[in-house]
Amino acid sequence: ASLQQNDGSDGLLGLAWPVLNTITPEAQATLVENMIKQGIIDLPLFTVNLDKGDNNGFYTFGVIDAAKAGVKETDIKYTPIDNSQGFWMFSSTNAIVNGKTIKLSSNTAIADTGTALALVSDSVVSAVYAAIPGAKLDNTQGGYVYPADAKVPDVELAVGDVTFKTNAADFSLGDAGNGMLLGGIQSRGDNHFDILGDVFLKSVYVVFDPGNTRIGMAQRS
Repeated sequence: ASLQQNDGSDGLLGLAWPVLNTITPEAQATLVENMIKQGIIDLPLFTVNLDKGDNNGFYTFGVIDAAKAGVKETDIKYTPIDNSQGFWMFSSTNAIVNGKTIKLSSNTAIADTGTALALVSDSVVSAVYAAIPGAKLDNTQGGYVYPADAKVPDVELAVGDVTFKTNAADFSLGDAGNGMLLGGIQSRGDNHFDILGDVFLKSVYVVFDPGNTRIGMAQRS
């Protein structure tokens, strides 16, 4: 929404799977599909590096630039994705909060750069904010808030068989007033899968690999 309100913006660039394509009367190939079909890119993939804080990140198309993201290409861990709903969906059957594992049987998640929050199951949300003294659910803010001077817990979320730690510096979505901050990890509500947005994705280098129907991530320091 904020992107569409900026002067000079023509819209949003979709990088999900073509099943979500709503162009009528005839569906058109996505940007990445066209790049692959026309041989514009060397590899059938794109990567995302959302930098921490307010720093600039980068996207690459057709090349993996792990060094620029500060990781080794050999550190990228891949997992198969389910694209039947058009999302970059993968298994995410556990989370770790301050070293304590929370089992999430049959749970799935999607990676979504268009979502600022990490929206997860209530069991994970409860564990996260139980670990922050003074945190509380604030319906006027639409989610959990916590004291600005509080230490946030270590939170790891699973992508396939590997868990990745979220960066504490990106945990807050901003000022909630009265010395409180709005948390970046919130409940997914009635949604049937987690949505791992920028709060999580800023902590990893991501390879979206449609050519091999998989997603890869490497932990960033």
